[in-house]
Amino acid sequence: MSKTKDIASVANTIERYQNNSNIADIIDQAAMTKSVCVEVVNEKASTLYSSMYFGKGCVSSKEESLGYKKDFIRSNKERQTYELINPMFDNHTLIQAIKLDSETYAFINTSMDPIDGTVDILQTQLIYVTIIVLILSFVIAYFISHHISKPIVQMNKAAKGLAEGKFQVSFKTDEDINELNELATSLNYAKDELAKTDELRQDLMANVSHDLKTPLTMIKAYAEMSRDLHIKDKKKQKEDMNIIIDEVDRLTILVNDILELSSMQSNINELEKEDFDLIHLTQEILHRYTVLQETENYIFEFNHKEKEIIIHADKKKLEQVIYNLINNAINYTGEDNKVIINITKEKTNILVEIKDTGKGIKKEDLPYIWDKYYKNKKKHKRNLVGTGLGLSIVKNALQLHDYEYGVTSEKNKGSCFYFKIPRTKEKNHKEN
Repeated sequence: MSKTKDIASVANTIERYQNNSNIADIIDQAAMTKSVCVEVVNEKASTLYSSMYFGKGCVSSKEESLGYKKDFIRSNKERQTYELINPMFDNHTLIQAIKLDSETYAFINTSMDPIDGTVDILQTQLIYVTIIVLILSFVIAYFISHHISKPIVQMNKAAKGLAEGKFQVSFKTDEDINELNELATSLNYAKDELAKTDELRQDLMANVSHDLKTPLTMIKAYAEMSRDLHIKDKKKQKEDMNIIIDEVDRLTILVNDILELSSMQSNINELEKEDFDLIHLTQEILHRYTVLQETENYIFEFNHKEKEIIIHADKKKLEQVIYNLINNAINYTGEDNKVIINITKEKTNILVEIKDTGKGIKKEDLPYIWDKYYKNKKKHKRNLVGTGLGLSIVKNALQLHDYEYGVTSEKNKGSCFYFKIPRTKEKNHKEN
């Protein structure tokens, strides 16, 4: 097809410029460009002009090779293509014959052998190139896979160490591969979070052990005192019994809090929603702290504009939320012993705030204060009230309700814990 196009192109050029005074130069240029032979003959098949290019495509002018020329001249056709074996070179030749005028004819010849030779060369080259490319592909694939697999193997080894509790492992790669670097970053983040969880677990065990051990020690001590020292002193025995009862109550509260937290985290508890007055509930909770007002001079400031705010929620869980937040404020408020409770109706929410006037919480500690037994500087502090699980219980209860919650804190000015109850639920209740 390529050679047919070449000779057709030269034929078109000759036809276009046959009357040009420089036709000989034009023929030579076209013949050289397309690697073809051009021969112009008269009506007797005698050569009038032959192109300067002479290759294997040029057919001999001997008598035995004149048959196709005479055949074309006698046919009186304008153009015809011949395929024959060139007797001069014994090669396959393609010939295009064109009639220029009644006395002049042109024959454009080109050999097909160079195409076949080129195909053979290309086939041979393709075999070698294919082999070389395959070898190079295997070599490159090996180095690329080694380049990628080496850091993955290292990460896999570190991950196994992490599974064994070795949190000091580090996931890193020196390779400039974005996916591997992102994987290393994610694994390091997971490792850090697992390390924090393990540290909190250890703190929880230590703190629970401490909170269990202290009242148990006191119970045993006062029981022995009542038995051995105050056996005849009824007044002292009564005091001993009261202390024992107080410590048992403290143990009961601790165990109940642990069970409550465990059930919430296991999604055992379902919300038992009902309608109730949030203002009245808060007032009832504050009434429990009368003894602290009288004995410890605590001040509880309750600010609310509405006489009542009816909401639809789990009353017991919200009661525990408010109670635990007030306990937390009592434990960490400032020297003025002041705790502030605000309930405000906003446009879309009912905002509940419990504030203290203490030293505040460091910014870096804020994300962790909802964790079980989390303490600043990791020092266990025996609370005035509560068990150290209060904020974790608050978090789980509010998450069950799907309420927004959080904390803001300012150094030496105290902290404000808050949660928001959507007013849409209040409106639905009123409509019902």
